[in-house]
Amino acid sequence: MIQPLLERDITKRPDRLRLSGRILFLTEDPELIRCQLAGEDLAWDATNPANNPKLRDDISTDEITPAHYCFYFDQTLGEIPYMGLKCGNVLPVARGDVKRGRFVCSVSGKRRGKGSSREQSPYAEMSAGIQVVIAENIERIYKQNCQNLGLLTSTDFSLIDKIRAGQEIALSEFTAGEDDITRQVIEYGGLFPFNVARMRKKVFLPPIQTGKRPMTLAEKIFAKHMVTPEGQVGVEAVKPGDTGFTRVDLRFSHEYVTPMAAIFYEHYVGKGVPVNDASSIRFFRDHLTFLDEVLSEEKKKIGLLDLATQLKLKQEDFAKAQGIKLHGELKDRKGSEGICHSVMLESYALPGQVNVGSDSHTPHVGAIGCVAFGIGTTDVFNSWITKDVRVRVPESVKIVIRGEKQPNVTAKDFILKILSLDYVRSGKALAKVMEYAGEAVEALSVDERATMTNMAAEIGGFTGIVAPDAKVIDFLMERRGMNRREAAEMIRGLHSDRDAEYAQVIELDAAQIAPMVATPGDPGNGKFIRDLNTPVPVELAYGGTCTAGKNEDMDMYAEVLADGLKQGKRVAESVQFYIQFGSQDTREYCLKKGYLEIFQKAGARVIEPSCGACINAGPGVSTRPDQVVISAQNRNFPGRSGPGQMYLASPLTVAASALAGYIVEYQSSQARELAGSRG
Repeated sequence: MIQPLLERDITKRPDRLRLSGRILFLTEDPELIRCQLAGEDLAWDATNPANNPKLRDDISTDEITPAHYCFYFDQTLGEIPYMGLKCGNVLPVARGDVKRGRFVCSVSGKRRGKGSSREQSPYAEMSAGIQVVIAENIERIYKQNCQNLGLLTSTDFSLIDKIRAGQEIALSEFTAGEDDITRQVIEYGGLFPFNVARMRKKVFLPPIQTGKRPMTLAEKIFAKHMVTPEGQVGVEAVKPGDTGFTRVDLRFSHEYVTPMAAIFYEHYVGKGVPVNDASSIRFFRDHLTFLDEVLSEEKKKIGLLDLATQLKLKQEDFAKAQGIKLHGELKDRKGSEGICHSVMLESYALPGQVNVGSDSHTPHVGAIGCVAFGIGTTDVFNSWITKDVRVRVPESVKIVIRGEKQPNVTAKDFILKILSLDYVRSGKALAKVMEYAGEAVEALSVDERATMTNMAAEIGGFTGIVAPDAKVIDFLMERRGMNRREAAEMIRGLHSDRDAEYAQVIELDAAQIAPMVATPGDPGNGKFIRDLNTPVPVELAYGGTCTAGKNEDMDMYAEVLADGLKQGKRVAESVQFYIQFGSQDTREYCLKKGYLEIFQKAGARVIEPSCGACINAGPGVSTRPDQVVISAQNRNFPGRSGPGQMYLASPLTVAASALAGYIVEYQSSQARELAGSRG
């Protein structure tokens, strides 16, 4: 235990609260938002909801705190909440508007806080004066970040009238339905004071008393990692709803999050106090390596590039002081050693582990049968103290894709199809484990499975996972140098029991899935390319990010471009095509395969590893609202990668569209010849 923490005075919140201030309704109509910001309170009929204006659904953390403003990690964030909020084609909120408006409550519709795990979003809302967030449903990581910071959340719209009337509200209104641990986190005003109370034995940690039962793969892994009230690790079994702390095998963070977590750590714990087991922590400089190439002169003038540099330096200093492994920038050329998710899969994560990371795409490593999930800044810095994180064992959804896929269909098409399902779009999959199975999934390589587990984040799921098999054994042998016996032993027993219970089982026929795109605005806007009404010309094509910068993704870009070169085709004159590696290992793979020559001859620009365009921080971002982008990345939320119109697609589709100049399905020349001979 860390002695200074044991000497802290920790008290609970009062049992009753009285909130004094205004309510901001985030509506679809930008004029209604502007009126509220100008001082006019919006009428709200709690009795007849049909009379109320339509609230914005699917507000992402990119819209709450646009990426470039996340370079701040202090109270300055209070100036910028909702600056990226898009209502139609309008951005109605300007800097400082929310803080000046003296709002204590913010109200929106479905799936609030989707997307990035950035804790800057609720921190910005709190710093602007917001004390309560109300929405129809709330994404898991965003909600947990709110709770960790002390921002109250609710799905109870009857609280609106109570807040407006200045009535006292029982704290139990915000803890109702929560598990014992979450209730106490809320009562103590956040995760850190709760953890101090936990160390001082002032809180109640409910024992997990679930008896032996059939379990899903994720439940089995959690059972082996749950910490008992006595401090032992492992219980006989768990079931959905069981709560506690899970011991973590690996923890990682990147330069967007590490500095804020480090400042919290140094402030609350102390400078020079060692973290708990530095050998199991990894840091990454992977998000902002190419920022200077795309940051506008206006943003540079207000010091955002300098702030981004400070993030890098703070992470480096903390890593050096604590003896933590940092995967940083390259010394001989511009770029990074690799994107955190790519490197974690290639070099560190193992089947059966629990991994946590400061990024919503942490489930990437679920491709090898690892439970991995994103956490926020407060969770990160608390894990440096305790080496565990709080969890409520989630329900699982089994997604079975049967049969054999078409040759031009990829894992990206599978996940875009899943994202388009009503079950997902309605929010029913929120905070659940996505377990992918079926012959079509089993036929996928580990790289392709990682595309699906990675994008469990877009589903809003807790994590994504695939039961490890012979392909995982091969992966561990090829990428980690393990021997076959060691790898086979590692995956023993890592499968769901035959009678395991699922919240939902979804079955799809791989043969019925054709190449897809997600139309601009949301990854859930999935359509078959053949159903697009008119040809969609593109100006930018982007292949990269953690989702699409892996070895097999490079195989796909190379296949399409090599096929095009044979037919005398290059990247269309109207298109800029960027291909970005996910890691240096993948770059080396491309060198050995001769892909760099193919990419260059075809007219694609190759970029060293970085998150880049995916977070509006590298080549490939759009610069005009009318600019159309076809991208293999994972998100196309408004403004995330520039102001343009972004379509999401597979690596095959992105490369084929770059050659054609418009969105098109890839058909190899061999497939076309076969089709022609049959005709």
